[in-house]
Amino acid sequence: MNKLLTVTTAVAALVAGSQGAQAKDLVVGMFGGSFGRAAQTCHVKPFETASGDAVVAQEGNSSQFAAMVRATGGDSDFDVVYIDNSFAAQLAAEGLLQGLDKSKLSHSGELVEGAFGADDHFVQYQWGATALAYNPADFPTPPDSWSAVFDAASTGKVALPDIAGTAGVHFLLAAARLNGGDIDNLDPGFAAIAKIAPQVKAYYTQADQIISMFERGEISIAPWYPDRAAAAADAGVPVAVAYPKEGAIGIKVTMVIPKGSENTDGAYAYVDNALSAEVQKCFAENMYAGPVNTNVTLEGAAAKAVPPEMFGKLYFPDPTKIAANVADWRQRWQREITK
Repeated sequence: MNKLLTVTTAVAALVAGSQGAQAKDLVVGMFGGSFGRAAQTCHVKPFETASGDAVVAQEGNSSQFAAMVRATGGDSDFDVVYIDNSFAAQLAAEGLLQGLDKSKLSHSGELVEGAFGADDHFVQYQWGATALAYNPADFPTPPDSWSAVFDAASTGKVALPDIAGTAGVHFLLAAARLNGGDIDNLDPGFAAIAKIAPQVKAYYTQADQIISMFERGEISIAPWYPDRAAAAADAGVPVAVAYPKEGAIGIKVTMVIPKGSENTDGAYAYVDNALSAEVQKCFAENMYAGPVNTNVTLEGAAAKAVPPEMFGKLYFPDPTKIAANVADWRQRWQREITK
């Protein structure tokens, strides 16, 4: 309760100038599962208490949100969308996002370098990664390489992310880099994954789909997000996190304000709330997400799940290259991997 009160106090300062305004709905697209619960605690409830606006949350993944924003053609039903930066770059290139006015974001000067996208169409509010999630009972020694996924395929206890989502794109990049390729040459990645495709237990499209598979012992390893894995471990799921020595694939998770937002003032206040040090710390401790506000210091479990020293070791792929090529990669994935 004290944490919530502190965050509420912080966001109250952001919206103090609009106390006389009529309360409005703020339509927010956000990820579900454990992420959504943390967002409700640290982002939504304090914002609603301070602003009087009611947040209408719609859950989905980055690919789904990109499709929904694209379908409305610049007259979006959303005011704010949580979305990975490669999808944000796509929408920006298509002219579907508002450029962010930094003067309306009081915490913009506190963020890590590179937090804003090209032409300020999106802003990073956390860092994450696609790394290795594994069952400690099956790996007494934690896996330290992406090769562990391929080595375990013969057991039939490997789950892979579908390329429809961020983790799937990232695993393809990891597989390519592991086998001598890179973002400009994914042939080695496709070839390596195609070899194990018949032995893969499942391809997941939503981040929390594999929790039950770890619980039932159906899988022993999967490329997954450290925040989701750490939250699942807290709930008693037999899963742990390992960062591959070749480099986990970094994720810049962003917020955007689509064109057509009907509550732009509320959208700016909501985004600014998410960028404040108090809220960033709350979210990191609830969701194990890496903060981007440089005034945040993490301790305990959060510091272990998203180690500050790991941030500089992550491989952050060029979002513009992903945006330009991901449609072709998905078609090739369907032809060669999930055929």
